[in-house]
Amino acid sequence: MKVPVSWLRELVTLPADVTPVELAGQLTSVGLTVERIEEVSAPVSGPLTIGRVLSLVNEPQKNGKTIRYCRVDVGAHNDPATDEYPASRGIVCGAHNFSEGDLVVVALPGTVLPGDFQIAARKTYGHISDGMICSELELGMGEDHDGIIVLPDSSGLQPGDDALTALWSPDEVLEIEVTPDLAYCLSMRGMAREAAIANGITYSDEYRTPLPEPTNAGYPVVLESERCRSFVAITVDGVDPSAATPKVIVDRLRASGVRAISLAVDVTNYVMLESGQPLHAYDADRLQGSIRVRLAEEGEKLRTLDGQDRTLVADDLLITDDSGPIGLAGVMGGETTEVSESTTAIVLEAAGFQPASVSRTFRRHALPSEASKRFERTVDPNLGYAAARRAAELLVAHGGGTITAENRPPPGGARFTVSLPSDRR
Repeated sequence: MKVPVSWLRELVTLPADVTPVELAGQLTSVGLTVERIEEVSAPVSGPLTIGRVLSLVNEPQKNGKTIRYCRVDVGAHNDPATDEYPASRGIVCGAHNFSEGDLVVVALPGTVLPGDFQIAARKTYGHISDGMICSELELGMGEDHDGIIVLPDSSGLQPGDDALTALWSPDEVLEIEVTPDLAYCLSMRGMAREAAIANGITYSDEYRTPLPEPTNAGYPVVLESERCRSFVAITVDGVDPSAATPKVIVDRLRASGVRAISLAVDVTNYVMLESGQPLHAYDADRLQGSIRVRLAEEGEKLRTLDGQDRTLVADDLLITDDSGPIGLAGVMGGETTEVSESTTAIVLEAAGFQPASVSRTFRRHALPSEASKRFERTVDPNLGYAAARRAAELLVAHGGGTITAENRPPPGGARFTVSLPSDRR
């Protein structure tokens, strides 16, 4: 579990003089193993800047490639205007996932990228390329090298802005080994509670809210197995599929070792890390009939989100609709109902599954996931509604959607009450 210290301080008001090293010692004293403290900062130095593509020309080459010669506005870093070009820089780029008018990230001569790769003006394909338009991979931000980074206009960035401060927020991250008996610490709220106890201060858990009465007013859900103890489905309509994930969420995901993908996916990952409750987002328009939670029939098939076809056994707990299996419960969703770049209606799932069932399934299919890691250690079955509601509200706030319906079937499975003397700590 990676714990960004800035995120932790937002959840609990720690004393200002408590350093990350002292915090690591406090958490270690309660049974958590802090393996290291990582400094998160840009793995890039030099003049990395924001640019806007003014023009581009596709130029086929003898080697079969087609390169693009671009004129890019980089603000105060521009070369002077000429009769042929406005104030800008000429850059050769091999990617094709951008258009005139797009905001991009430009490494100007003097920039040093990860791997000690130094950028300089050089002649290539018959032009002087006065910098480089960058991909995530080249900047050390992720593994995506299929195209360069295109920033949304909603970011508020302008040509010439410093891309280092725009793309990275410095932080310190505690990398912690969480033992199975401290499963609640696979969440920022769990870590915040331990940090509060260690410092003798109050912690207010925003996810500890009263459970509303069950309702079936939302997307229809049918629970057919006692291995599913709880299930919440919240529908959000009218989401803008092009809406950008807020920078603070992207920064915290990156610091936690999670790559940002899209607003819907990023929100579910963010809330899982914050609360400890795994979530799944379905494209509502791709669902067929009621969502059902049931055991598999021997030999049923499911293509999971990793693109692999799975042959199921009767012990696998499934999420299904009228088309058949659409997810391995507590492990991974299926391809047929995943959200995409055109999704506008989303059904958010927050469920509770029997730990042993999830553990057997992901081991059987050699498919460990962040969700299964939490479910096999037990997730509070009363947490689902608060987590799903938090995710829905983030989608509304940043994607322009509207919460239109909620479905909360009555909880299933055995419930237990443990009484403790109030004077025991």
